[in-house]
Amino acid sequence: MSELIVTNGRIFTSDPERPWADSFAVTDGKISAVGSLEEVRAAVSADAEVVDLEGRFAMPGLVDVHAHLGLGGRQLAFELPVLPTDDVAAIAAKVSQWQAGLEPGQWVVGGIVGSTVMDDLTHDDLRTLDDAAAGHPVLLRDDTMHNRWVNSAAFEILGISEESPDPEGGTFVRDGNGLHNGVLTELACSAAEAAVLESIDDVAGFHAKAIGTAVQTLNSYGVTAVQESATMDYAVRTLHDLDEAGELTAHVVASMPAQPFLEEGTTGEELYRVGDENHSTHLHPTFAKYVLDGVPMTRTSALLTPYQCHHLDDDPNFLGEALWDSDELETSLLTLADRGLNAKLHATGDGAVRMILDAVETVRREQGWDSRFHIAHVEYVHDDDLARFAQLQVVPDASPYLWFPSVMQESMAKQVSAETFARSWPLRRLLESGALVSCGSDWPCAAPTPDPWTGLATLITRANPDPAVTGELNVTEALTVEQAITTFTSNPAQAMGLGEVTGMLRAGMSADFIILDRDLLSADPTQLHETTVLKTYFEGNLVYEA
Repeated sequence: MSELIVTNGRIFTSDPERPWADSFAVTDGKISAVGSLEEVRAAVSADAEVVDLEGRFAMPGLVDVHAHLGLGGRQLAFELPVLPTDDVAAIAAKVSQWQAGLEPGQWVVGGIVGSTVMDDLTHDDLRTLDDAAAGHPVLLRDDTMHNRWVNSAAFEILGISEESPDPEGGTFVRDGNGLHNGVLTELACSAAEAAVLESIDDVAGFHAKAIGTAVQTLNSYGVTAVQESATMDYAVRTLHDLDEAGELTAHVVASMPAQPFLEEGTTGEELYRVGDENHSTHLHPTFAKYVLDGVPMTRTSALLTPYQCHHLDDDPNFLGEALWDSDELETSLLTLADRGLNAKLHATGDGAVRMILDAVETVRREQGWDSRFHIAHVEYVHDDDLARFAQLQVVPDASPYLWFPSVMQESMAKQVSAETFARSWPLRRLLESGALVSCGSDWPCAAPTPDPWTGLATLITRANPDPAVTGELNVTEALTVEQAITTFTSNPAQAMGLGEVTGMLRAGMSADFIILDRDLLSADPTQLHETTVLKTYFEGNLVYEA
C-alpha cells in the first residue's frame, strides 16, 4: 500500500510536541500528516487505504536499544529451550530427550541456564550432564550470556583437561574439590562457540535463518528498531544481505566488538572496515562494543565496594577487576571518536561505570560532543555519578527484563554488598536528572523472548508480574507509564542516532507503528505485561498480524 489513513482509535504519538492524535496518514512508507481526520484526508489521495483501529490503541513501533539477534534467533530457530528456573535434573532430562533426535556426534546447544544453577554446579553435575548427553557434546548458555556450561565430550573437542590452565580473560570453573564442573566464564566461551559453528555445514544459511527469525520475532512483539549489541562480521554481512533482499523489517544499528568477545571472529579496526562496507538502507554499523567488566553473579563486575561473597582464601576487600585500564580506555575512545564511530560499553559494576564516565569526560573535553556513548546495563551506579550521565550526554542503557521474572537478582544479592544492591537500577533519578534513559531486552539473556511488555511493566511496578513471586526491587525508582513508554520509543531511537527516523509518529518520519489490545495509559499497570500486539507496521507495510 502506498497510502494509508490510520484512524478511529486512541493514537499515542510519543511526540512531546503533540502526544495524541485523532489520525495520521502514510505515504510511501513515511508519515505524511498527523492531526484530525479532515487534516489527514487532505494530505493523501481519495483512494488511500483506511486502517480502521476500531477503537484500539496505536503507538509508534518499539525501539529495543540492546539485543543479540544472532544468539536469540539461533535459540528460537535451532536450539534446546531451557528455562532459568530449571534445576540440574530438569536440564538433564531435557538434554536427554533432545539428543535422542540428533545425529551421532551432533552438538546439543541450548539455554537458558539460570544463575542460581550456575552458582552451585559441581563435578558430579558435570557427570549428570554427560550421562544425559549420551556421548554428544553439549553447550548450554546461562542467563547472562557471559558464561557456558559444557560437558566432557565438549572438553575433549576443545582439548581441555583437568590440568589445562585458564585462558586469558576467562576461566574453567572448578568445584570445591578442585575438579571441573563444566562452567566456562567470559572469554573461555569463545572457543566452544566456534567449535559449534565449525560443526555446521551451511553456516551462511544458518546465520540467515537465525537472524531472520530474530527480526520476525521482534516484529511480533511490536519492535521495529533495534540495536544489535555485539555484532560480529557474519552478523553485519547477514543483516546487509537481508536488507538488500528486502527482508529486513526493522531498523538495525550494529555494535561491533572492539576486542575479542564471547564469539570468535574479527574485531576492532578490521571489523569496523566490514561495517564500512555494509551500510544499507536499514542497517547502520555505527557503534563499537566495549566490555569493561563481567557480571555480578560470577564476581567479575568491577565494583566500588567489596563483594560480600568470596571463595576460600579470597581477599575480603576484593572489588572485581575491570578489563581495561583507564589510560587504555581513554586512548581507545579518543581514537574511536576520530574515526567517527560511537560506543556501547558494557559495565555492570559501579566501578566500571565510573571509569567510563571519567574516560568520556576526557573525550568531551578534547573531541567535543559528536560521539554517542551508551553504558549498559547500569545495574549499579554510585549516587555521586548519577548527574554525570546528563552532563556528559551518556545514555543509560537499561534492561528491566533482567529484574523480574529472573533468578539473577537472587544470585546478585548473594554477591554484592547490601548497600550496593539496594541502589539497583536508579532509573527515575537518572531520567529526572536529564539523562536519555533507553531500554532494551538484552535478549536472549534472562528471558527466552524479547517480550518488551514485561520489561515496560516492571519499569512501572518494579515488581514481578507473577503474584506468586513476591518482592520489589528499589521501588523508589519506579517510572510513570508515560516515562516508561518514552524509554522504549523516542529515547532509544535518539540514543541510537535514529531520532529523526523512528520512535515517534510525526510527519516525515518512518511509518513504524503498532496496534495493541489495550490502552497503555488507562490499563492497570500490574496487567501491562499481558499486552498483546495485534498488528505491526514497518514503513507502512504490515509485517506482523496476531
